[in-house]
Amino acid sequence: MKLVLVGHSYKYAVEQIMLALFPKEKPNYSSDALTESDELIMTSRFQIGDKYAQATTCMRCGDRVSHGIARIKRDKLKGKIMTDRLSQRIIKQSFYRAALVFLDTPPIWGSLTGIRPASIALEKIESGISKKSAIKELTRLYYVSRERAEMCVQAAAASLALKQELAFGDIALYIGIPFCPSRCAYCSFVSNSVEKSFDLIEPFVKTLLKEIDLAAKVVNDHGLRVIAIYIGGGTPTVLPPDYLEAIMAALKSAFDITSLREYTLEAGRPDTIDDLKLRIATRYGADRVCVNPQSMSAETLAAIGRNHSPEETFNAVRLVRRFNASLNMDVIAGLPGDTPESFSRTLDTLLELAPENITVHTLSLKKGSRIMLDGTARPCGADVSEMLGYASRCLRGSGYEPYYLYKQKYTSGGFENTGWSRPGHEGIYNICMMEELCTVLALGGGGVTKLVSANGNIERIFNAKYPREYIMQADKMKMKYERLMKYNFH
Repeated sequence: MKLVLVGHSYKYAVEQIMLALFPKEKPNYSSDALTESDELIMTSRFQIGDKYAQATTCMRCGDRVSHGIARIKRDKLKGKIMTDRLSQRIIKQSFYRAALVFLDTPPIWGSLTGIRPASIALEKIESGISKKSAIKELTRLYYVSRERAEMCVQAAAASLALKQELAFGDIALYIGIPFCPSRCAYCSFVSNSVEKSFDLIEPFVKTLLKEIDLAAKVVNDHGLRVIAIYIGGGTPTVLPPDYLEAIMAALKSAFDITSLREYTLEAGRPDTIDDLKLRIATRYGADRVCVNPQSMSAETLAAIGRNHSPEETFNAVRLVRRFNASLNMDVIAGLPGDTPESFSRTLDTLLELAPENITVHTLSLKKGSRIMLDGTARPCGADVSEMLGYASRCLRGSGYEPYYLYKQKYTSGGFENTGWSRPGHEGIYNICMMEELCTVLALGGGGVTKLVSANGNIERIFNAKYPREYIMQADKMKMKYERLMKYNFH
């Protein structure tokens, strides 16, 4: 898409809304002359007048022309942060209005972009308006569908409930284990298959144990309270039992966990879960286990390169229940080989297993995934919409409510990922991480520490992504914790 910006330089905002509405388009700022039939041309204008700031978008393709206008009172533009936020909002609104002529159906998320849509609802509720009014504002200002607006407000309510319980000094720990049995066809996540990198596991664990000691010194010296631990990946349970135990024993020894409210082990692949590993995990305090089949269709599992069977998922769930752990299960809508009918059977099966949490993801079309590299056929947006609609109806009907949600780029149909929970079983770590309610100290491969200051500012520190990099960057790791020792957590 040819993009022309006049009177502003909010390129990122324009590209965000372009990607949301026209996911196959790429931004083109070239000044080369175009014929009328060359490509879609978008001109975005912004100006601040005496009374109003106004954004105008003209969209043209051949002899088809559409205009969109949005404005806001000038006296609301107070300070750079608020000015940028409101200016970008009306720029996106005008783009959305102009784009409707060129879209087959209005997108369910309207002009709303960004990863954390529930944060907007949370902000509105905290300002004092009712949940009903927050839903109306999401539909009126951002053109979000009624159903998604309600989901945002419910997730915001769960976030607010947790936020009111947190105190300064409360933090969460994330432990990243970037190893998997193999790489799924949809995945471009930073992980190494064990079959190709088994020799890296021992040095990786040794390095992680050193980082645990460094992190514990920061936490203990600053008097921080660990309220949630999440061991994720990758697939942590792909580790041999002695390495898993070494990590969990080190965490228990190094940190004061008397304030711990939730301890999650992401088991992920059902074929990596066994009695010994769950015995170890629960012995050291894990009380929440994620079993993520993604599908209960053998055909779909084969299509995405998963080496486990539906029966292995049943076996894994039975094991988790034997150890009295809370259970989370993940599914993905839009996988190759899946259909609305087979997805419905997957969800029905999960509901029969009655996990405390069910996370419904939408397939994200990652550039480095085998699905994208091979051009694998997959369900269309209408089919994905049908899958998610069925999930929403059945989950609500079975007593689940949405407690956190987020959006990713390149998802099939522009849909979202939603965590559903039975009341009282909301995932504390998931809310804290997604809504940035408290500092998350991330250890291990690919971990991203989020420092949340008292005034709400967010600062990120990135660990090395790949196991070999992580192992080799011991000096950089020490610098990270020297810096954290000087950070004002309170």
